[in-house]
Amino acid sequence: MRRCIFLWLILFFAACNTNKNMGTSHYPQKDSFLDTFLQAHADRLGPVFQHPQDFGLQIIYTRIDRDAANRPHFTDYYYKADTGRYFYPASTVKLAACALALEKLNDLNIQGLDRNTPMFTDSLEDITAAVSSDSSSASGLPSVGQYIKKILLVSDNDAFNRLYEFIGQETFNKRLWENGFAGTQIRHRVGVTGISPEENRHTNAVIFRKDDRVLYAQPAAYSQLTFTARHDLMGKGYYNDKEELVNSPMDASQKNRAPLADLHGILRQIIFPEAVTKGDRFRLKDSDYQFLYHCMSAQPEESAHPHYDTTQFYHNYVKFVLFGGEQHSDIRANIRSFNKPGWAYGFLTDIAYIADFTNHVEFMLSVTVYVNKDGILSDEHYQFEETGKPFMKALGSIIYEHELQRGKKHLPDLSKFRFDYTRNIE
Repeated sequence: MRRCIFLWLILFFAACNTNKNMGTSHYPQKDSFLDTFLQAHADRLGPVFQHPQDFGLQIIYTRIDRDAANRPHFTDYYYKADTGRYFYPASTVKLAACALALEKLNDLNIQGLDRNTPMFTDSLEDITAAVSSDSSSASGLPSVGQYIKKILLVSDNDAFNRLYEFIGQETFNKRLWENGFAGTQIRHRVGVTGISPEENRHTNAVIFRKDDRVLYAQPAAYSQLTFTARHDLMGKGYYNDKEELVNSPMDASQKNRAPLADLHGILRQIIFPEAVTKGDRFRLKDSDYQFLYHCMSAQPEESAHPHYDTTQFYHNYVKFVLFGGEQHSDIRANIRSFNKPGWAYGFLTDIAYIADFTNHVEFMLSVTVYVNKDGILSDEHYQFEETGKPFMKALGSIIYEHELQRGKKHLPDLSKFRFDYTRNIE
């Protein structure tokens, strides 16, 4: 009798694990749809799919079906997705920063304080400099909204670092953990060297001021957060700060960590907040979501402020899944990617919601690959262009073609994701 009760409890708790954030270590391959489907297109997917372990390949594909009320229902498929296998998330973590910065403004609930309020950041000695102006904005002043634009349009590093400082390391992580993303650790600023893990616990004082009136003053802060110990390694060698080659893997235990399932879940919470219980979603307004969607799906040339040199920040500069980061893509303008990619140390990642407004197609696709043939980090000899981005284009194309042919009982109403990109993002 005891054995029966024990087995019943195991089955009960297993049933209760309803994939809230896809947090298991190794995803079951009992449903072999994605594996079988990709195998049928192996010739188009090339060496990355032929040697998935060598390339650290992980894929999550979410099929979306709408009911008669346009409510989304999700079916998740995994290929090699493994929360236990570390990859450097690079700039993908910036999407969470965008949401959390807007959330913090809402939580402060101060009249006149919003994403367009000028935001001035004090310096931290020997860590980061002060910010009192922003020539990329129409006003010439920095703001949360302007930082978000730069993050989502071209993946600007400094913009993320300023939001990291506004949010604070402790709040950044606690809020993600509260939303169910327990495997994620945001420990540091990005794109800067020489800042220690201890220094990254410190964040700058920030003042929001409008017309010489201080609306909110936030003092410099220190994160007391305790992180779960890790032993993450990457590469087989690396160049240290003295540009010396170290012939052993780099210790990544103090670096940012975000499993693909968490990144995929963060994207889903932003794209489909209505499908998440109120206590488990970001505390954002409808206008916040519309702002994020516009910025996520826009191209650099569609932005007036900031204005970008399109020879450097070209069409599809940050669009990898389906578009392959190609300057002259054959993908029609009626298809938009609401995404956030990241690339560093040979790790290339993209988390994307794809919407085709003409053919009423939508799906989510997140993928990470490791394209570092020599295994040496910080030598800048990575195969992003010749291997990583073409694979992401091929993978996205195969899934998109499948979705075009897939029958749907109810076609999605995608109107909330449509924007006039000739108008400046506000």
